[in-house]
Amino acid sequence: MKTEILNDKDAVDIERAAELIANGGLVAFPTETVYGLGANALDSEAVKKIFDAKGRPQDNPLIIHLSSPDEVDKYAYITPLFTKLSRFMPGPLTVILKKRSIIPCEVSAGLDTVAVRVPSYAPARELIRRAGVPIAAPSANISGKPSTTKAEHVISDMSGRIDAILCGDDSEVGVESTIVKLTGENSLTICRPGGITKEMLLTVCENVDIDQAVLEKFDGKPIAPGMKYKHYAPNAEVIILVGVEKKIVDFLNDKKDFGILCFEEDESLLKYKNAMSYGHENNIPEQASKLFDCLRKFDELEDVRTVYARMPVQDGIGLAVYNRLIKAAGFKILTL
Repeated sequence: MKTEILNDKDAVDIERAAELIANGGLVAFPTETVYGLGANALDSEAVKKIFDAKGRPQDNPLIIHLSSPDEVDKYAYITPLFTKLSRFMPGPLTVILKKRSIIPCEVSAGLDTVAVRVPSYAPARELIRRAGVPIAAPSANISGKPSTTKAEHVISDMSGRIDAILCGDDSEVGVESTIVKLTGENSLTICRPGGITKEMLLTVCENVDIDQAVLEKFDGKPIAPGMKYKHYAPNAEVIILVGVEKKIVDFLNDKKDFGILCFEEDESLLKYKNAMSYGHENNIPEQASKLFDCLRKFDELEDVRTVYARMPVQDGIGLAVYNRLIKAAGFKILTL
């Protein structure tokens, strides 16, 4: 398959991408979180192509992307709590709602719910508007690998697998959207942390819980993307290190064929051959925006068999960074 390379700064290219999606094709497109791999969410055959292109398990549900919160009622049953949460839309928030029958079971992995979101990246909303259909889209990467936050990542993973790649800006947030499940009139559970933090959600909802799948291994039936399977991993084994910089240096002294993912302030760690900083220790949004790019860069280094990663904080969007790292590490954490 020849993959068309399009530009989201060109209205003609956006129209071409929208035409492909409306006609059952697959198009990768940028959002503020990560790049998505989109298909017409109302076309079950088109949706099946997403799973084939990614190598994605069939029981892993998809998110439908809409151009406006006003469209949600067409595809899902809204509630008063959803109306409160819609203040974060457009934005990096996904809400799980009871789906209407118009949504095929392939989108929801057979569940009676569907995850909905409205991206804040304007060209993404224009693409959805021009396509005239909701766009089902997981991240535009090979399943299990680090998500794509740059056009070059998508071209590397998806060229020859899909109809087109709509290239645009690097993803600003850098981690996938926060996914929440409504559990009561004024309560919800975070199924996947992201750019909309627990603290932000508490401004509109009294009770906000964290699903155990965020911090622990999960083997049940997932109700949202990112809950069950190993995700975000480079080719090398990832191990999270807990400890001060000196302890980490002592630990690494007799190690070979490793990379280190650390903070800008870790001067002694950055001296190692295959060291990368994913931001300043206290700048969590910076860590989120750089994480997947760094993990992908380790794949370009032939002599890296293990990546040791510094433990991020778990407050605010730091919870999302930590969640992505422990999934990439398969929950391997070493305390020094």
